[in-house]
Amino acid sequence: MQHILITGGAGFIGSTLGDQLIAEGHQVTAIDNFDPFYDESIKRKNISNLLDQPNFKFLEVDICNMEMLTEQLQDDYDAIVHIAAKAGVHASIQNPIGCQQANVMGTQHMLEIAKIKNITQFVFASSSSVYGVNPDVPWLESDQNMMPISPYASSKLSCELLGHVYTKLYGIRFLALRFFTVYGPRQRPDLAIYKFAKMIVNNQAIPMYGDGSTRRDYTYVDDILKGIKAAIKYKDTEYEIINLGNFKTVSLMEMINTLEEVFETKAIINQLPMQPGDVPQTYADISKAKRLLGYEPNTSFKEGIVQFREWMLASQIDKA
Repeated sequence: MQHILITGGAGFIGSTLGDQLIAEGHQVTAIDNFDPFYDESIKRKNISNLLDQPNFKFLEVDICNMEMLTEQLQDDYDAIVHIAAKAGVHASIQNPIGCQQANVMGTQHMLEIAKIKNITQFVFASSSSVYGVNPDVPWLESDQNMMPISPYASSKLSCELLGHVYTKLYGIRFLALRFFTVYGPRQRPDLAIYKFAKMIVNNQAIPMYGDGSTRRDYTYVDDILKGIKAAIKYKDTEYEIINLGNFKTVSLMEMINTLEEVFETKAIINQLPMQPGDVPQTYADISKAKRLLGYEPNTSFKEGIVQFREWMLASQIDKA
């Protein structure tokens, strides 16, 4: 049994990871500050079933508050999974300073916690957005042609470099996992699949930015979690950047058509111009993840949408 510290532990990925780690017999401490980016009640519901678990502890802590972190994090931890961040590409354009503070300074604080408490395994949730408008797809971790086009993307790239510093200075094993458009049950309500599905079932027009040809490498949450859990156990090298994607791309129009098929409702489309910060495509080369982590995503896009639909209807989100 390991004791895993998860930041952003009440969010979409963090709470689902907590569920699985507790089910597998580990001890979990989750921290979250309930950032108002979306409704706090959603996050509290995410962890409601965990609060009664004897091996689970939840702390309401802000990663930007170093004093609070050092005061509250009193236990010994085997690994940190750092997911907490100011989310959203478009939100980061509206509030670049807040994004920088939460994402970069917050990550530095967590690396300091790792240094102070001698936690030598640090798994960082990076993002495919760091590749930006790099046209050379599928994207490889070794590619030096980084072209981020949002403060969010640049903050994640800065955090990867910070991790390298702490590896070299303090011997902290740092694994930056570049997530590619994670979706599934508990997905954030601002993300397209959640937002579009809710609009479709309520017969509301969905905003389609561009002509529907933009493409995303959608990755089902359970596949992402396999990669995270493998990274927690990884010991072979000290610093790695690893793509976690699906090695398949789905166009925006294909995504809408799949939602229509699974929800058995025709979408009403309101076509709009492309938004600042949007990239034309994301596409992961996952050969490194397969080699180092044994990573093998096996959920098709439609299968994942079916699972999302079951959760969404069971949660009565369509009525919200």
